[in-house]
Amino acid sequence: MLLPETLKVHNRQQFEFHYAYFLPWKDQMVPALEALGAKPVCFKANNNLQMFQRVNAICHYVQEHKIDVIHCHLPWAGVIGRLVGKKTDVPVVYTEHNKWERYNKITYWLNKLSFSWQDATVAVSDDVQQSIRKNTNSSSFRNFQLPVEDQAKKRGKAQKPYLLNILNGVNTTHFVRDEEAGLQVWKELGIPANAPVIGTVSVFRFQKRLDVWMEIAADILKRMPEAHFIIVGDGPLKEELLAKRKALGLEERLHMPGLKTDVKPYFSAMDIYMMSSIFEGLPIALLEAMSCGCAVISTEAGGVGEVVEEGMSGLLCDVDDYSKLADYGVQLLQNQEQLAALATGARERVQTDFSINKMTKQLEELYLYLKEERVKTVSNHS
Repeated sequence: MLLPETLKVHNRQQFEFHYAYFLPWKDQMVPALEALGAKPVCFKANNNLQMFQRVNAICHYVQEHKIDVIHCHLPWAGVIGRLVGKKTDVPVVYTEHNKWERYNKITYWLNKLSFSWQDATVAVSDDVQQSIRKNTNSSSFRNFQLPVEDQAKKRGKAQKPYLLNILNGVNTTHFVRDEEAGLQVWKELGIPANAPVIGTVSVFRFQKRLDVWMEIAADILKRMPEAHFIIVGDGPLKEELLAKRKALGLEERLHMPGLKTDVKPYFSAMDIYMMSSIFEGLPIALLEAMSCGCAVISTEAGGVGEVVEEGMSGLLCDVDDYSKLADYGVQLLQNQEQLAALATGARERVQTDFSINKMTKQLEELYLYLKEERVKTVSNHS
């Protein structure tokens, strides 16, 4: 739920936000966005190819509503946004959340061939930026430094896109552990009072390795028979994961309440937040869980290692050594003092370095700079 949380702290008097999406059934955030004064619009497309057929309609919308900057997330939306930017001469920002090595060939090449058409590329972690540079010509970018006052002297005729890091952030004021809400989740799911709970919030895709997550949960349960587990989310692997849960005999202990627009109560119901991903960008759900005071055990996938400080806010293992997560889970559940220390450290970590206020301020500076740069470019060509 990054978009609504970001919108809450954006300067909505200075900026007007329009949110375009393609899949009609992916409308869970629409009420929250509308309640905050944003304007969501669906350009209905049932698959990636149909998205290309919506380019002209999006261009018309951009021109009609006098959009100053287009900001895209995820590779296919990025390709569409770059096409719209070329046709409308509106600057385009693209946020890269993942490492390129994990994209399929079609996604990879469409992204690569159109990548230079955007005005700025935002990487959510150093790991992601390194992947961008590795898979493109690293000389194809202009560096961008925040705050933008430092950038003014560097303006010139170069048309290479900017490349910069803006770390994901979390609203630490909102994401605070709510014990009462957590107890309500326990009641709804049938979790006994004082039972230890390990959980995660995730889209059901292969990179999350939720089948492995379930195997780790089964291992922990053998050694900690009072433990319960929660996986919040949905996705294309849902049926496979339900079958996996049944095969492992976890139907009474692993609770899967589905996709939730408000996840704070579920974080509040967890003692430990566990991730078994094979790759990541910089996971928003991880930051939200840490802000809610969950100790973390995770594979060191992508940007996870940039967030979780080993031994201070969580315990990490190599992505290929995920079996250690079961040992970590048992270790923390048997050592309440260490569990409490990591939980405290987790919240302090995001409060200090992953504030959503810092992230939105940096984005707003970038938007204003690109708008001003485009205006000056047009004036110079007039």
